[in-house]
Amino acid sequence: MVQLSGACHCGNIHLHLELSRPLADYNPRTCDCDFCRKHGASYLSDPHGRLQIAVRDTAGMGKYRHGSQLADFLFCTRCGVLVGVLYQDGSRLYGTVNCAALHETEALGTPVSVSPRQLDSSEKTARWSTLWFPDVRITILQP
Repeated sequence: MVQLSGACHCGNIHLHLELSRPLADYNPRTCDCDFCRKHGASYLSDPHGRLQIAVRDTAGMGKYRHGSQLADFLFCTRCGVLVGVLYQDGSRLYGTVNCAALHETEALGTPVSVSPRQLDSSEKTARWSTLWFPDVRITILQP
């Protein structure tokens, strides 16, 4: 497993990823929706990997839904960094992370443009459950 980490600018939200392949094998997905374009977001995920999100202060962890209202965009309310997107399906939490919040991403492959707004709700959730990290874990860091 390849280890990768990241965080928001102020350090309230930390990301720890375990990837099943070398970084060069991943092509971040650049979403063409208005929200993601305004944030300059491109996303990395691995359906065979692991994602852990650690939060110092949960009051500083914001969620925003738009478009299909199916997924939560996760951002830090203190520094404003968009760190990723979460989708809940029953007891399973899927996620993808914004590459801008990661450290040492130079080895990643070339980003590819995607257009999820052209998909209906069932196509979106099927895509997310196929491509995103499964069973995302969120932990609260003790002060």
